[in-house]
Amino acid sequence: MNLLSPESECPLERAPQEAWARMRAGVALLDMRGEGERAAGTAEGARAVALDALVEDPDAVLPDRTREVGLICASGLRTARAVAALRGKGHARVWSVAGGLARWREEGLPVTAPVEPPEFLERFGRHLLLPEVGLEGQRRLRAARVALVGAGGLGSPIALYLAAAGVGHLTLIDDDRVERSNLQRQVLHGEADVGRAKVDSAADRLAALWPGVSLRREALRLDSGNAESLLAGHDAVVDGADNFRTRYVLNDACVRLGLPLVHGAVDRFRGQVSVFWPARAPEAGCYRCLFPEPPPAELVPNCAQAGVLGVLPGLIGLLQATETLKILLGIGQPLLGSLLCVDALHMRFDRIGLRHRPDCGACGAPAERAAAPEPIHACGRQEP
Repeated sequence: MNLLSPESECPLERAPQEAWARMRAGVALLDMRGEGERAAGTAEGARAVALDALVEDPDAVLPDRTREVGLICASGLRTARAVAALRGKGHARVWSVAGGLARWREEGLPVTAPVEPPEFLERFGRHLLLPEVGLEGQRRLRAARVALVGAGGLGSPIALYLAAAGVGHLTLIDDDRVERSNLQRQVLHGEADVGRAKVDSAADRLAALWPGVSLRREALRLDSGNAESLLAGHDAVVDGADNFRTRYVLNDACVRLGLPLVHGAVDRFRGQVSVFWPARAPEAGCYRCLFPEPPPAELVPNCAQAGVLGVLPGLIGLLQATETLKILLGIGQPLLGSLLCVDALHMRFDRIGLRHRPDCGACGAPAERAAAPEPIHACGRQEP
């Protein structure tokens, strides 16, 4: 077939066998799929080009409008639309591979080897389609290390969705055992787990969800003596604790280690979420900037005294998991400098601006801050 055939002889699409013959004769084939899609393999010899870039400014990618060029995507739909757009802009010898890579494979034409195991690519395929995640982002999640303090109401959805999203290393810190009253909201655990250590029950459930996750179990209470050693080496820390004392210890350790702390708490029908990371956003402050001292215990009854809507920890925990993934991927705008308040009874969301306190006992300047207030009161529970 003559590469210099007139434009009127150039079809809108070509069958894979014909496209392969054109490639061997010197015609370029451009793979318009995203990085994550290409990870599973592409037509051998094809060159990757971003679809948006080609359609928005075709002359920058294809400066010679008279040159014949083929396009390929997963099924041929995207490239068919791209060909129509390019033809309208004067690129009359651009064509699409009919049926895309799916038909290319069916016809036994050469395809490059996958860059990751098929199970990985299949499991996280929906992430790989997202330009904000893609292959490199998914690899980043796989390498990430997250410490989760608490495997109860908040910890359950946090752990489940971080593991499901592909976070490769989770440290579970909780000294509690599963009680039947937990099962109304702590969805990591089941009836058969009553009496078991929560970190063991949680680890079994998470391993069943994704066998590839690495789980470190710490069946102990986080305190000022062990906090830094438990949290060091992680990329992010998530607060699923159920008392103020732990939250202050957790905050202070994260400030000293320079780690992001994804905070969450619930009470009856209300919850709150924020991200504290003075090392990255010093102007936003830390947990002690928001609450310099814990409230008296009588003002914050625990869930056994006041109750809690069973789905509320799920709602707040999912928001925490979302913030954690954004931090690990380096995308979007985390809740730095904002406290997101949720009223589930009226389904209302409000944001309150937060700012650093110069005299903060944890993140304030040493010359300006007073001694960090110790949470000496008996602490009311904020999370069931």
